Amino acid sequence: MKMKIDELAKGKNMSMELTELYGLIDLQSEIVQKLKSIGEEIDLKQIDLYLEQLMDRKTAASSYEYLNALFEEDKDNMKMLYCQLECARRIFDIYQEKHISKAVYTDTMKCFTRFIKECKKKNGRMFFDRGWWTYRQISMEIFRIGELEYQFTKHEDENVIGIHIPSDADLSKDAVDASLKQAEKFFKTYYRNYEYKKYTCHSWLMSPILKPLLSENSNILSFQKRFEIIQENKEEKDYIEWLFQVPADTDYNDLPVETGLQRKVRRLLLNGGTVGCAYGIMKADMNEY
Repeated sequence: MKMKIDELAKGKNMSMELTELYGLIDLQSEIVQKLKSIGEEIDLKQIDLYLEQLMDRKTAASSYEYLNALFEEDKDNMKMLYCQLECARRIFDIYQEKHISKAVYTDTMKCFTRFIKECKKKNGRMFFDRGWWTYRQISMEIFRIGELEYQFTKHEDENVIGIHIPSDADLSKDAVDASLKQAEKFFKTYYRNYEYKKYTCHSWLMSPILKPLLSENSNILSFQKRFEIIQENKEEKDYIEWLFQVPADTDYNDLPVETGLQRKVRRLLLNGGTVGCAYGIMKADMNEY
């Protein structure tokens, strides 16, 4: 970072306390209690350099790898979670300096709460299994704006904005339209030097294999139609975790079927099929569909 966090906050009463952050993102009380114990034993001064690097898009990945190795015996990854939330607390000052709304900050950082909830549903208990991903949120590489998340990324060495679909996203046309319009304004306002022309999306929800499994008025298909699919990967199996909220190696016969799509995909799997994922580029008129 060009400016140190302490330099940004110096003389300003903007800093957020960890307990305030926990409340802001509705962090589960069970996790809050575990983090309280971690906070009493961990010495952040010894790793402060790596925390600052974790908050910088250019160094976040390598800093995460270092801390992950350092916390090799980190029960339930609570030390990693504590450190990442400490970074989230600090990065609030940068949001304030850039005049990015507290709503965008809150919605973005709620990824931690959402992922822990998903983890419990998938594994039957709460722990932090997404540290390999969430350093993107705390380094301001990903923002949640409305229903969707937006990431600074590349396509064929060209700057693009990558779209991610949170598990709790409303994919109705109006909700997606609103999110896209807010995102356009967001990047033109706060990152006007970031030149990009395309939006991309890589997800199991983009898979063309879903088309015959869904009704014509499906929100998923409506979202897909906004994109030109340029690549498919039928070997990817992450969709099992996302759709069924169970470990990817779950026996197909044991997959839950609480929704019509789950039932159809399980039948597909039992018959030797797959869903995979796909990568697409948004068509020129992104609001046409």
